[in-house]
Amino acid sequence: MDHSNLVKEAQSIASLMPRLARRLLGADRDPAAELPLAQLRVCGILAADARRPMSALSRDLGVSLSAMTQIADRLERAQLVQRVAEGTDRRVRCLELTPRGEKMMRRREKARVQRVQSVLEHLSPRVRSDVRAALETLLVACDVSRERSAVAALPPSEQLAPCTATLTPGPEP
Repeated sequence: MDHSNLVKEAQSIASLMPRLARRLLGADRDPAAELPLAQLRVCGILAADARRPMSALSRDLGVSLSAMTQIADRLERAQLVQRVAEGTDRRVRCLELTPRGEKMMRRREKARVQRVQSVLEHLSPRVRSDVRAALETLLVACDVSRERSAVAALPPSEQLAPCTATLTPGPEP
């Protein structure tokens, strides 16, 4: 594929993704939708990982530790997270969802699954399988791209040989 076609396809997919996200994952009457994106991302990470050090969260979000502290302060005031000490080192502070935060994120996930289900009901099993396989392939490509970007940022002496893996869709159903 030549570069100009790749650019056109990237532009097309990039323009579809926000519209798809709004329609598929839109938050009708979802209290979590009122949260700023960074706060919502923290709650999502904590819903998946239960408890995370604030330093790890700041790295995951790509924000400074002071910005992470401000995000945590706001979430704590909203009673969605709480700070807890990690082990015996009282300097390491972790965040975890409060029962209120857990309830909010469970409701959000349940609503998201219901919205996706209502859309998938209009597709044949074969098309649903193709959509899932395409999304899984795109996710793998994202990971490969991120890894290659991370390697390219290293000094040449620390880089390994380039990855030659080829991405292929999942098995046929």
